[in-house]
Amino acid sequence: MFRPTAFGGALTALATVAAGVFFAAAVNTSPAVAAGTGTGYLHTSGNQIVDSTGATVRLTGINWFGMETDNKTFHGLWSSNPWRGQLDTMARLGYNTLRVPYSNDALKAGATATGINDFVNPDLIGLSPLQILDKVIDYAGSKGMRIILDRHRPTAAGQSPLWYTSTVSEATWINDWKMLAQRYAGNPTVIGADLHNEPHAEGTNPAATGACWGCGDTTRDWRLAAERAGNAILGVQPNWLIFVEGVSCPSGGLSNVWDNDPSNDEDCGWWGGNLSKAGQFPVRLNVANRLVYSPHEYATSVYRQTWFDAPDYPANMPAIWDKYWGYLYKQNIAPIMMGEFGSTLADPKDRVWLERLMAYTGTGVSGMSFTYWSWNPNSGDTGGIALDDWTNINTTKQAILQPYLIAPSGGGPTGGPTGGPTGGPTGGPTTPPPGACTASYRQVNAWPGGFQGEVTVKNTGTAAVNPWSVTWSWPSGVTLGSGWNATVTQSGTTVTAAAPGHAPSLPAGGSVTVGFTANGTASTPGTVKLNGASC
Repeated sequence: MFRPTAFGGALTALATVAAGVFFAAAVNTSPAVAAGTGTGYLHTSGNQIVDSTGATVRLTGINWFGMETDNKTFHGLWSSNPWRGQLDTMARLGYNTLRVPYSNDALKAGATATGINDFVNPDLIGLSPLQILDKVIDYAGSKGMRIILDRHRPTAAGQSPLWYTSTVSEATWINDWKMLAQRYAGNPTVIGADLHNEPHAEGTNPAATGACWGCGDTTRDWRLAAERAGNAILGVQPNWLIFVEGVSCPSGGLSNVWDNDPSNDEDCGWWGGNLSKAGQFPVRLNVANRLVYSPHEYATSVYRQTWFDAPDYPANMPAIWDKYWGYLYKQNIAPIMMGEFGSTLADPKDRVWLERLMAYTGTGVSGMSFTYWSWNPNSGDTGGIALDDWTNINTTKQAILQPYLIAPSGGGPTGGPTGGPTGGPTGGPTTPPPGACTASYRQVNAWPGGFQGEVTVKNTGTAAVNPWSVTWSWPSGVTLGSGWNATVTQSGTTVTAAAPGHAPSLPAGGSVTVGFTANGTASTPGTVKLNGASC
């Protein structure tokens, strides 16, 4: 999502606060912990998300936007990193869930996806936005990831304060949700619907025209609209989770600080982030244990809220987070899944903010769920986890998030309840014995004068290889174009893929896939080795 602009001073109505305590203890004590994102469909139990066996699941995900824009599909498909390679990296880093923003324009018959590098992604040529989404869902599911669909905008033109506009009716909004629920019925990779992105205030009180919470006006009360849409979706797909964001101001209008009437003034915050009235006016769904509240929270790179300059910052933040959404979790009312949060980290205050926010969500599998904004480097307000080449990553951001990430099952060597890479011996790289690895190769694409492929190496030994390095040989005349999931270089006919700094260890039984493009005749890599040992 492209972030809204907030007004300053007392007019913080367009931006909802979210801040929190440094640690949130789990209330629910589930008898088991699920690996990755668990088994089957998910539901809720108190403030926890659990799988079909009752085991606790924590969604630690990321947003990959673009389907809500004029491109009508994921951004970065224009890069040299193929779409599968990008998902491989997300999973390997520990992101077990993908939140996918879309607009209703992308769902229309005849909608066309643009901004796709045909050479790198030939399997996407001619596909509709929904068909591309199908492929992303299938591949993400094969890696153990889950998908949350996010109705981000009614049209590609921009966000809206209400869930409907003059050109996109409430009926269209609900019918499109029902279509998606039917399309992915029976596919537990898709776990739920984030009903509408960032409902927010519009108009000046007392003449409010934006989204309110609990005001009772069916044309503006987001809580009532969420019930109508959520129950319509559950009527088609009762297994989905329903993710409900907050508003910015419960009244649905902006405060007029110049009218000297305090009755028209209220405390507001980030769009979609104010769930302060959800305890008093809860969302009521016809299927029990399906509701997840999903606030948004941002830092100074989006807008410098007053609390960032408070004398007691950052100690003031827990009470702010508590007030707007954290209480729902701490009082065991419902799970929290922070749908968006992020920053460029350009301001030193933002690093502190992110560190404290992550600590507030709690550690381990029972902590609050989240999907970071964003994978995309082209988010003007926050930047991304991916850098501008859509291949390498922002290690500063990743290092802060890493301890809270729980990798999907099959997601790669990183992750686990703490998500941190395992440390290696201090005496140098680990060398496996000969035969303690296996290698496979897949040619992804080929074109006149070049090709694209993936080398997958598995550590079949009994100890971790740290740091790992994979080498292979090519015939004379074949040269490296680009590589990803490692630092890939070439010397003569030998190619070396060295472990990235954020994932240096390849554990016993773990595997890594190195992707590349090359110039020359398509050739199968020969003499593949892991740290010098032949596979």
